[in-house]
Amino acid sequence: MRFTARKYQLLAAVAGFAPLAAALGQKQIISFADAPDTFQIAGGSISQPQILVSSNEYWGVVRAAGDLAKDFGRVTGNNFTLSNGEVGAEPAAYEYKPITRNYTHYAVAETQFFYGPEYTDPSAENTVIIAGTLGNSEIIDNLVGAGKLNVADIEGKWESFVTQIVQEPTAGCPKAVVIAGSDPRGTIFGLYDISEQIGVSPWYWWADVPVKQSKEIYVLPDGKVQGSPSVKYRGFFINDEQPGLSGWVQWNYPDTPYGDGYNADFYSNVFELLLRLRANYLWPALWGTMFEIDDPASQPLADAWEIVLGSSHTEPMMRAQNEFGTFYTNEGLGPWAYNLNNKTIDEYFVYGAQRAKPYARNSLWTMGMRGTGDTAIEGLGVEFIVEMLETLVGNQRAIIEDVLEVKATEVPQLWCLYKEVMSYILEGLTIPEDITLLWADDNWGNVRRVPVGNETSRSGGAGIYYHFDYVGDTRNYKWVNTIQLEKTAEQMQLAYDYGADRIWIVNIGDLKPLEIPLSHFLDIAYDIRQWDVDGVGNWTLAWATREFGPEHATSVTEIMTRFGMFAARRKFELVEPYVYSVVNYNEGDAILGQWQGLADDAQAVYDQLDDTHKPAFFEMVLHPILGGQIVHQVHIGAAKNMVYANQHRNSANDLIAQVLDRFNADGNLTATWDSLLDGKWKHMLDQTHFGYDGYWQQPMRNVLPAMAYVQTAVSAVSGSVGIAIEGSNASIPGDDKYHANSGNTLVLPPLDLYGPVTRWFDVFSRGTRNCDWSAETDLPWVKLTRYNGTVGPDNGTDSRVFVSVDWADAPQIVNDTVANINFSTGCGREGFSNWFGQPIVQLPINLRSIPSNFTAGFVESDKHVAIEGPNYQRIYTPAGAADNSEITYHTLKNYGRTSGGVTLWPQTTPPQTPDSSPALEYDVYLFTNTSKAKVTLYLSPTQNYLSDETPLQFAASLFPAGAEQAEPQVVQFVLESVGPDMPAGWARAVGDAVWGLAPDHKTTTTWNVTREGAYTLRVWGLAPSVIVQKIILDLGGVRPSYLGPPENFLVGRDEVGAYNQTSFSG
Repeated sequence: MRFTARKYQLLAAVAGFAPLAAALGQKQIISFADAPDTFQIAGGSISQPQILVSSNEYWGVVRAAGDLAKDFGRVTGNNFTLSNGEVGAEPAAYEYKPITRNYTHYAVAETQFFYGPEYTDPSAENTVIIAGTLGNSEIIDNLVGAGKLNVADIEGKWESFVTQIVQEPTAGCPKAVVIAGSDPRGTIFGLYDISEQIGVSPWYWWADVPVKQSKEIYVLPDGKVQGSPSVKYRGFFINDEQPGLSGWVQWNYPDTPYGDGYNADFYSNVFELLLRLRANYLWPALWGTMFEIDDPASQPLADAWEIVLGSSHTEPMMRAQNEFGTFYTNEGLGPWAYNLNNKTIDEYFVYGAQRAKPYARNSLWTMGMRGTGDTAIEGLGVEFIVEMLETLVGNQRAIIEDVLEVKATEVPQLWCLYKEVMSYILEGLTIPEDITLLWADDNWGNVRRVPVGNETSRSGGAGIYYHFDYVGDTRNYKWVNTIQLEKTAEQMQLAYDYGADRIWIVNIGDLKPLEIPLSHFLDIAYDIRQWDVDGVGNWTLAWATREFGPEHATSVTEIMTRFGMFAARRKFELVEPYVYSVVNYNEGDAILGQWQGLADDAQAVYDQLDDTHKPAFFEMVLHPILGGQIVHQVHIGAAKNMVYANQHRNSANDLIAQVLDRFNADGNLTATWDSLLDGKWKHMLDQTHFGYDGYWQQPMRNVLPAMAYVQTAVSAVSGSVGIAIEGSNASIPGDDKYHANSGNTLVLPPLDLYGPVTRWFDVFSRGTRNCDWSAETDLPWVKLTRYNGTVGPDNGTDSRVFVSVDWADAPQIVNDTVANINFSTGCGREGFSNWFGQPIVQLPINLRSIPSNFTAGFVESDKHVAIEGPNYQRIYTPAGAADNSEITYHTLKNYGRTSGGVTLWPQTTPPQTPDSSPALEYDVYLFTNTSKAKVTLYLSPTQNYLSDETPLQFAASLFPAGAEQAEPQVVQFVLESVGPDMPAGWARAVGDAVWGLAPDHKTTTTWNVTREGAYTLRVWGLAPSVIVQKIILDLGGVRPSYLGPPENFLVGRDEVGAYNQTSFSG
């Protein structure tokens, strides 16, 4: 085709979002029912409603007004007409001179034009909407002059607009809705505000959201005033766009002279999306493309549309990265090295300024310089680089002044402090104060720096370059959406509260699979107080209502909230067979159960939708869920296969078939994408996501993880029947590396009143014949879910047996005992070989209880206590805290890997000490005495955002309840960045989505527990964004897993002997 689960916490009911359903976060001005003082603009007595603009209006405003006219047609079936008030008017024309194809010496060709929508002759009696820009619309200026339109609240402001019903706005027009913008984009946003509210989603084309149909449309009488956005420049960066987006572009647009068809036709769809999302700023595609050159119409078209054009962190002075290599280095004009080739490079910059000059009003200049191909400058000392860059930027600014004929201080510029460039600040790099400092995240959504000290008063301000997609260490993530909106909100509000409000730009990869996080990012940039850190549930509900209707909104919101947590635990590209445990804490099966529940819920909504909504739901909701489920099914299945093969189970081979079936299902999902809507999005989901083998770069083809096949023609030496248990890779009878040679006993994790209700063992076939088996316990109050069965080639399945304790019949004494489970088979020596001892499974049982005066808190089980961070008992305030202090802790709901997070608040709180700061207080009851009780915190992978000179710290103290507090141990868990490198341990932290899982992470303190009893655990997050997700107190019993042990029994919440623990909330 070519173009020309669990109930996650919501903050409001659907009914409360009627005004937000049509335009996210915007004051409602449109109604579909008549009411007092409303003004009907569609479906009434006027058969052909008209939109009026001035003949001297900006071309981009006229074009957007044409979109609104068509949008009314999409909604009502009847397009509005558009007039500029003149009879026989020709379409508005934007004049430009395209560059010639000599890209080292600036020259232009003959004048060309973009033409706006067709005009219709004016009809005052049919005019229902008037739109225009202050100072550039004769009609609007006349209304203001006549006192009919009050623009005091928007005049002189950035991108603001007023929408108001005006009586007799022009001769012959009795009434009209007037949209007046403070500047052209203000007017455009006012026009698209109407579009969105009447039922045209910004994603009507890019995500195939159907237009809501309505014949009757009214404007409410109150009108609205929309002030300036929270962030001045808001936009996205198309990057890492091969193979997905570029494959789709190849399929749909003719190649340009230098590569894939990223031409003006493609970008017109991008520009429209930007503006409908109330954004204004673009970094064009980078890989294998050259925006201004691939199609000489693209740069003037951006200006015509009122898009602020920029270039990425590695593309200074409005020139694409590939231009220098293509037209300079390849033509013998020297390397991209300023110390060796500064004269040529300055000329290269001059050309960029000359080319951008006609469009300077809508240009934002990237300054500085990095190495070739998005890399650091190499081979030079840091001191030399700093001095060279200061000279280079001085020359760049001189070029801007010379070419644009204005002062550099009047031209918006940024310097992106990305990767190694940020380290130059610490080495003394001086940046002119009118240049915006564009701080970056760590490529994984963790802001590396915010403005501090005198950086906060710079006239150029500060901004953030953020990532929803990345190519590089520790591994690429670029397939589908894996963004947790709650994390985005927390990090971007942190940056905003510290003054990073000039520019927000996000790497959006292929654009298409990241519709939801992009919408959320731009909406909070537009109005961060509407969508603050606690507003994610409300935002998702409003988004779901707009895209899929109020009848499905609550379900979709819960589905996407769960998906955000499941996907953010680990990027899909980093999921591998070793990640989730298939023997400890039932983690692998619990993960698969969560994904199955999520997929079932999403499929149920899909099945209820009408056919027009199904493509959009598939693209944005169902596909990433089904894809994520398959990724986990494949890797957890492969992990089970390897465990089962090591246990010599016949069923290891069945798992290969199951994994292969799921792998093929992944391919079928991609095929569904390719066939959707007659192939509209063919190739868009070509991105590989299986087959990473320790290398960060994408595999060239999807490949299954390694698995093992068990020979079925000959039985195991140890016999045809085997036994394996929860918590171990070992099996009996027989030898393996997981238990002593010739050992015949396996020990289950213990049972007690406060731990899991059951443990399990498997009886399975590893031979060529069917065998009966039986099991018995030596304690009558230890129960099995089954006591016999048959396994073998004809049986087709292993037998999982759950072991439990009948606590009512158990001895009512304090005691530790062991139950023995003995086995026999009906196959004689062919069942259990007589070369090994008769197999025995042992179950440790802890017969103990807490005292009656321990009425709230967590209880040790299996030699550990695991606690979800938000489930603290109280906030402790030290004696040294200020009396009027507003410092407290704030819970981030539906955040992180398992339940939520808790962080010091407000976000601008300066770093604290244990003597001045409140602490989270957890009550625990411990049975085990040990001098090496380890308290490990799972903390969000935050960076030293206040600089390495003010590193992030936490503190902890564990002591007997009622006793004097033990001296808090203060720990710096984020170490310094050295040069261009990230802090030590960073790669594991972002891969695992927490500090604390890797052995070298510094989030563990050690304590002496001298006796059984109640204890108090205090935890201080000594700065905001030290976010406590989970706490694990290890008394010697913690076993390996990804998410840590399930949360322990909480007195007052859980039922004794019936607490069904899982590895995470679900």
